[in-house]
Amino acid sequence: MSKSVQPKDIIIQIQKEKIEVVDLRFTDFLGIWQHFSIPAQNLSEDDFKDGFGIDGSSMRGWAQIHESDMLASPVADTAFLDPYSQVKTLNIICTISDPITGERYTRDPRNVAEKAENYLKTIGLGDTAYFGPEAEFFIFEDIRYDQNEHEGYYHIDSVEGEWNTGKSEGPNLGYKIRHKEGYFPVPPTDKHQDLRNEMMLTLQDVGIDVECQHHEVASGGQAEIDFKFGKLLNTADDLVKYKYIVRNTANKHGKTVTFMPKPMWNDNGSGMHVHLSIWKGDKNLFAGDKYAGMSDIALYAIGGILKHAPSLLAFTNPTTNSYKRLVPGYEAPVNLAYSSRNRSAAVRIPMYHSSEKAKRIEFRCPDPSCNPYFGFSALLMAAIDGINNKILPGEPLDKDIYDLPPEELANVPQTPGSLREALDALEKDHDYLLKGDVFTEDVIEEWISYKMKHEVEALELRPHPYEFSMYYDI
Repeated sequence: MSKSVQPKDIIIQIQKEKIEVVDLRFTDFLGIWQHFSIPAQNLSEDDFKDGFGIDGSSMRGWAQIHESDMLASPVADTAFLDPYSQVKTLNIICTISDPITGERYTRDPRNVAEKAENYLKTIGLGDTAYFGPEAEFFIFEDIRYDQNEHEGYYHIDSVEGEWNTGKSEGPNLGYKIRHKEGYFPVPPTDKHQDLRNEMMLTLQDVGIDVECQHHEVASGGQAEIDFKFGKLLNTADDLVKYKYIVRNTANKHGKTVTFMPKPMWNDNGSGMHVHLSIWKGDKNLFAGDKYAGMSDIALYAIGGILKHAPSLLAFTNPTTNSYKRLVPGYEAPVNLAYSSRNRSAAVRIPMYHSSEKAKRIEFRCPDPSCNPYFGFSALLMAAIDGINNKILPGEPLDKDIYDLPPEELANVPQTPGSLREALDALEKDHDYLLKGDVFTEDVIEEWISYKMKHEVEALELRPHPYEFSMYYDI
């Protein structure tokens, strides 16, 4: 829908199109959509201002029981028709506020993204930060897992999986994808072309401008669908919408999608390279005559991202599984350096186009498990800090990383090796996120506390199935 949509336009649309249900959605602390529904006829223009009461204490990482009441206020220009509901349903994204003070809730991820955009304008650096994420995912035919006191396992299956070459499928028609050889095969080797096309066209139908879809490198149904870059808040909205469309289209066909960064051992994981540029008016501030056609501002932005990368990854790579993908010695972007062509560098400068408008940087570390409102905001704040403090990124890493002698490779810093390391880095280095009150101490503290208790320590306490293979007969 148009970004100039007003509440009255929504009421008119409901009446004109005979919409029966309005589904109100908001993003929780971890970045997962939550929702509740009302009869469409009950929605009024006042509701967009007054909001609807919800229990914030029931949301992970949100309010305590004694401060649980919150308001979810629909944002008119986020509305779109749900492609999957049995009755005609209009989905609308909400903001979260305190019902007593009327102030926006600090832990509402959408609030953080709005403040990041406003901070860029307030300091006079630029008008707009454009973000372009490239989210990868896996399409599986079956997923089973369990973890309790006496067992722990997972089992995934895919019609494309190389491990199924000998399976009786009644009949097995072959054309399985070998590990690490899934990039761009045509059908019948590519089993999900029609499914990805349906995902792509449904995304178009709900207002997301898709650029392309294709099979990715891994066996077992790895895929990527790229959509056009946009402003920070709008792109974060589109990414949660994207995940909803992709998951539900797969579910409709009896398949399942995961955005886990590393669901399979010994094959490529799913990343989410993020393209970033900052503009003032119609001028791209990242275009210039320096290295790879970049400006001083762009190089300073790279410097800020590389300096703060260890703490930044606590938001852009926020799961314990994220660090199964970011492992040295593979194609993963673990080297905290920049380059115009080295894909193992954390920051790459795409060289596909020479146009000034196309000049941007690509941060290659993130993965699609991140809360995009937090992840994009943190990335922008790191870039702004680099620009404000004129942080130089050093020399580019244009050499083949695999051919570097050990003494030279030792001088290239690397990403954290675990979520615990990233959270420790965030605890020590987060002042750049607090500028302009974009992130608050409250958000930082709760993020670290929640992630440590519910993810890092929870995993560390549990035996790993492979440990039985290594240690049972010790």
